[in-house]
Amino acid sequence: MRAISSRAAIPILAGIKIDLFEDELILTGSDTDISIEIKLPASEDLTINSTGSIILTARFFSEIIKKLPGKDFSFEVTTGNQVRIKSENSEFTINGYDAETYPRLPEITDESAFLIGGKVLREIINETQFAVATQESRLILSGVHFTFDPDAIKAVATDSHRLAERKINLENGPKVTTDLIIPGRNLQELSRIIGEADPDVQVCPGENQVLFKIGNISFYSRLLEGNYPDTDRLLPIESTTTVEFDLAELSSALDRASLLTHAGRNNVVDLELDTENQKVKLTGTSAEIGNVEEEVSFRALEGSQLKISFNPDYLRDALRASVTDAVVMKFTQPLRPFTVTPNKADIQFIQLITPVRTF
Repeated sequence: MRAISSRAAIPILAGIKIDLFEDELILTGSDTDISIEIKLPASEDLTINSTGSIILTARFFSEIIKKLPGKDFSFEVTTGNQVRIKSENSEFTINGYDAETYPRLPEITDESAFLIGGKVLREIINETQFAVATQESRLILSGVHFTFDPDAIKAVATDSHRLAERKINLENGPKVTTDLIIPGRNLQELSRIIGEADPDVQVCPGENQVLFKIGNISFYSRLLEGNYPDTDRLLPIESTTTVEFDLAELSSALDRASLLTHAGRNNVVDLELDTENQKVKLTGTSAEIGNVEEEVSFRALEGSQLKISFNPDYLRDALRASVTDAVVMKFTQPLRPFTVTPNKADIQFIQLITPVRTF
């Protein structure tokens, strides 16, 4: 169901394809952007009497199965592609469609396939995917740029206002460096399917699609074509002011500061770093409602005096994606992007946020 859109451009894609073979049942859903195929082997819970294929409207089929009274149900295709579904005293007859009209899934070989831990893949998606562009004006930025090396995986996402880059070491990555730009929305669905468990995920790159195999699930995603911008040059090499915050302290202070800014037209908060008096102040102002000012506690502060304005939602997302209980923020100038990194040097995770000009 995750792959089926209610606004499918091709009407048949509002359906779920059901293929019954002698030894397994295969369910397929697709919206051409992502396709998901699940294989269920014959077992005590699945008795196969005869084989065949049919397409059923996904929304109705799903709702019927959820609401059936019994634990088991029987499924039978009768004449004219009609499907009879029976469970205890309940019987539905619904119209199906010829399975031959369903688009074929892309054929992707596993020649250049490699394995990656599900937990690692899910982690790297959740730490970058939120920063992709949601506007379609620069389509390439609506995806996460993955680079898989034999010993590491690197993922970068940016919407040109913020950036998230995460690197994680791999033990047995692909033999050849593989570059993939995968749409952010598709990765969100993949992350949900991987779930909390840690199954190995097989990654099979194709020409314009990539296939992820997770147990009995095959997840196909289209790839974005084009050259992803060189984001490495955007990352500042040095800084003039550095502050280390407790993650929970900064998050709650930011929530309070942005309470009023969200209601106003300009969603901007000010951060003032007073290195001389060792004070950090967060201010949120709304012309319509009022203002809030708060001194924020910190672990360490050094460098030059600085006052900077930024969108609090960008920092909130960055803190939500953080993997340590404290973060280090580094600044250069009031109108230059600043970085948010973990307070542990061995974790390669950098986030970049562009400030807002307020004058």
